[in-house]
Amino acid sequence: MKKPYPSSEPGLIPDNVEDADGDASASPERQCAVTRERLPREAMLRFVLSPDGVVTPDIAARLPGRGVWVTAERKHVDKAAAKGAFARGFKSAVTVPDGLSDLVERLLLKRCVDLLGLARKAGLAVTGHDQVRDALRSAEPAFLLEAADGAEDGRKKVYFLAKALYTSVKVAGALSAQELGMAFGRDRVIHGLVRRGAIAENWEIAYRRLTGFRVAPEVDWFPEPDR
Repeated sequence: MKKPYPSSEPGLIPDNVEDADGDASASPERQCAVTRERLPREAMLRFVLSPDGVVTPDIAARLPGRGVWVTAERKHVDKAAAKGAFARGFKSAVTVPDGLSDLVERLLLKRCVDLLGLARKAGLAVTGHDQVRDALRSAEPAFLLEAADGAEDGRKKVYFLAKALYTSVKVAGALSAQELGMAFGRDRVIHGLVRRGAIAENWEIAYRRLTGFRVAPEVDWFPEPDR
């Protein structure tokens, strides 16, 4: 991932904006409030306080006020909530909402769905078994989309065609058919493809964050190092 927040697409975070902590968003790293490890921004989540002192996920890293950063994994957000990391980070009494990690997962899912919707509107995403196979033959994709509850046989046919054509094939399988359908204005989507570009780069960041909060089944479907 070369550019965490490309600025060329509407609705995406520009990489020269100043965040509320006073640092330019091009700054490459933030410190996790739980592990104290410094990691790239795209591997982390920012939290802010609402006016009444409630810890609030800032998925787009745009909300005003002091920010506290946590590694984008459920276990770290849960530990931050349980061990007082937010109060220490904000240097004040805070209210941590019940089910904070579940809220983060829902917001990350929404971002993934919204980005796929942008890709669809820009003509950079296709759905359907035959349409995906045709698209694979014309250009190397950024990602294959396979519904978590889709059939194994169809999934493998698409994947192994892609592997026959290209060395590196990235698969995203953590969204259900219904969730993928939300992005494409359909009831269900089983197979999809996202073409290369700025939206795909932002999709990858959002998807990697999401898989810190839910299982990424493609790891077991296709256990190869190139995803």
